[in-house]
Amino acid sequence: MKEVVISVKEISKVFGDFTAVDKISFDVRKGEIFGFLGANGAGKTTAMRMLCGLSFPTHGSGTVAGFDIRKQSEEIKRNIGYMSQKFSLYNNLTVWENIRLFAGIYGLSKQETKQRAENIFKQLDFEKERNTLVASLPLGWKQKLSFSIATIHKPEIVFLDEPTGGVDPITRRQFWEMIYQASNEGTTIFVTTHYMDEAEYCSRVSIMVDGQIRALDTPANLKKLYNAESMDEVFRRLAREAKRGE
Repeated sequence: MKEVVISVKEISKVFGDFTAVDKISFDVRKGEIFGFLGANGAGKTTAMRMLCGLSFPTHGSGTVAGFDIRKQSEEIKRNIGYMSQKFSLYNNLTVWENIRLFAGIYGLSKQETKQRAENIFKQLDFEKERNTLVASLPLGWKQKLSFSIATIHKPEIVFLDEPTGGVDPITRRQFWEMIYQASNEGTTIFVTTHYMDEAEYCSRVSIMVDGQIRALDTPANLKKLYNAESMDEVFRRLAREAKRGE
């Protein structure tokens, strides 16, 4: 059995009288594509922020890439990749300048940066875009570049927050091919998405409702459990149980 790279035990996040995340527990194993789903207001973004070292749990404990989410947030940040829902590269820099900047932030040497940049240019067929301003790239190209840069330091885990929002279907499929390749190479993918067809591509899926995980299993098992034909149907059934607003 593959090693556990994310483990959380009853973590909660409380803001005043509001409990955004309520005692959730789960493990994620090396190389999994773990789908983390929930309607707006369910608590998934708050939970992801805690796992990425951007926020601390009010209660509970956990580790990400072997580091304590309470005590070692800086180590977590250095050992994961992160791609946000909003495009996170610098529009006023060229493709090469963005690669060089983030490689430096992740501590890569000049030689490593050059080698991995060449790999990105080849993989994305970006040789002619080396000196193109990122602002002028189509959205789908930007998202694929952002994923490549988020994994340039070969992190053990990559967190993707709705990475394909607003992207056309063809580019979405190409993006998921990149995700599968990274997973096959041993990288763990932790992904949130509003596209339920993408949930079908995940190794396992958790669904949050009102700050709690109400379901966690493979897509096939969840569809069987809820006698549903699709993950969209499973999600809608659980989302109807929500008592708090978005």
